[in-house]
Amino acid sequence: MLRFFCGYDKIPTMNHVPVLKHRPVPTAAQDLIAAGIDPVLARIFAARGVAHPDELELTLKMLPPVDRLKGMAAAATRLASAIDRQERIVVVADYDADGATACALAVRGLRAMGAQVDFLVPNRFEHGYGLTPDVVALAAARQPRVLLTVDNGIASLDGVRAAAEAGIDVVITDHHLPAAQLPEPAIIVNPNQPGCSFPSQHLAGVGVMFYVLIALRTLLRERGVLADDTSPNLAAMLDLVALGTIADVVPLDHVNRTLVEQGLRRIRAGQASPGVQALFDVARRSSAAAHAFDLGFAVGPRLNAAGRLADMALGIRCLLADDAATALPLAQELDALNQARRDVEADIQQEALSVLQQHFIDDPDGDRYTVCLARPDWHPGVIGIVASRLKDRFHRPAIVFGSADNGTGISSGERGGELRGSGRSVPGLHLRDALDLVTKRAPHLIRKFGGHAMAAGLTLHESALPEFIERFEQVAREWLTPAQLDHVIETDGELDTAARTFSLAQTLREQVWGQGFPVPSFDGEFTVEQQSTVGNKHSKLRLRDGDQFFDAILFQHTDPLPARIRAAYRLDVNEYRGMQSLQLVVEHWWPV
Repeated sequence: MLRFFCGYDKIPTMNHVPVLKHRPVPTAAQDLIAAGIDPVLARIFAARGVAHPDELELTLKMLPPVDRLKGMAAAATRLASAIDRQERIVVVADYDADGATACALAVRGLRAMGAQVDFLVPNRFEHGYGLTPDVVALAAARQPRVLLTVDNGIASLDGVRAAAEAGIDVVITDHHLPAAQLPEPAIIVNPNQPGCSFPSQHLAGVGVMFYVLIALRTLLRERGVLADDTSPNLAAMLDLVALGTIADVVPLDHVNRTLVEQGLRRIRAGQASPGVQALFDVARRSSAAAHAFDLGFAVGPRLNAAGRLADMALGIRCLLADDAATALPLAQELDALNQARRDVEADIQQEALSVLQQHFIDDPDGDRYTVCLARPDWHPGVIGIVASRLKDRFHRPAIVFGSADNGTGISSGERGGELRGSGRSVPGLHLRDALDLVTKRAPHLIRKFGGHAMAAGLTLHESALPEFIERFEQVAREWLTPAQLDHVIETDGELDTAARTFSLAQTLREQVWGQGFPVPSFDGEFTVEQQSTVGNKHSKLRLRDGDQFFDAILFQHTDPLPARIRAAYRLDVNEYRGMQSLQLVVEHWWPV
């Protein structure tokens, strides 16, 4: 019989009437206006932390210098020596989109500079995460002299020691938060390691690897190994950097927005690598009109599907393909895996909600601050996505557990009942730090953990789950206020009728939006003049404000709307039969 674990007498419920709030607009908006920025755009950018017009210049010359990254000189020197001696380098990647793009970037860049390089990506179900001793043993069979980690390694203490014992040097490129002890002996490039002065701590793993290649190319030029006119064009690989940065949902500070913008420009210009172009093709998205949304919600998930359900080596081979004929079949396999991932995810999500509804009662006071669910047969490749869905639904930190051995054909009982969890958090609770505090208070509970502020993973024995649930709940109660658990719809305020234009929609569409730099939304009152159903599950609307009319779409809703509503909406460009027009995307509504 399948088992279901939950430590609750009651389940959390969200405030079903979301709170509408306007983003505060700093006084920096006036400085932007004085510099010639459109007033609407100035208020949008200022609300996202932009204080100076230079922060809107997303050119490569604005990137911080490579020598600001601690360990960079040592990393470049070791890789240059490997190239000079023709020593084999094996890249050890993570199995998500960031790891895959970082791996493809490393292999492409190093080969272009004359390196003998191969790659190895751990299987999620067989090897777990990071540079473990088992992964070192697999890599050692290829007789490398250097292991280069991408998007992992900062927590691989045992793996680095195992590599040293095997006579293999390790260069770690990572961006995850380090623990109190760093791996030794290893060369580490990570903007989050102690003593690093790099101005952006939000680089994705692929961004860190891009900087390493820049430093290596500079060093090889100084040594005369590469001539300026024959050096590899690293900027041509920025499509990979943009994809990995957006897919990993890192905050889009100025550095990351620059990397994404430059990558998107090359994709739109038809300069994407064959693998990235093939992923656009199977996703039925136009690369000529590519924007960050495409990378995050169409291309990225297809690449991620390989690591979630199968082997990310498939995704890396797609990104390394040299021509369309090679890339397209691989992209089609990834597309099929993504559809399978959607099906598995939907089943688990429905099962989780059904169990909650059947076995627990609603608590109108929001008694619980966290959501923790576990079931051994839940697929570990998709539990992170389900945790994200539950976090969005209940507006609480959510952790979903499946068997650590699911997918290998070995049952939880046969391997000691170990559970693997994936969590997503809300603003106000740093998830990785919360797990660290639980571990400090109860060292016997969590076997290992790691991650970021908003996403983290952990493993524990199923017998430890009830105590973990309560200790995690205790930390959340200490760190969060009830107001932080409300469902808040945050907008950029009201927009004058005259400002709701197709031109503004186009301008907004061309910008880089994402994590920490959210796409602009507005709110206002409208009369609902017409409503019809499209696609059997969406509402096409005709809204009126004064004497002006607007076409609008409300997704996943077909019930009749009242005559007057206050809507939170985005300006969008609707494309139909080759024609473009302004459309409002209604994200939420309230009756007036």
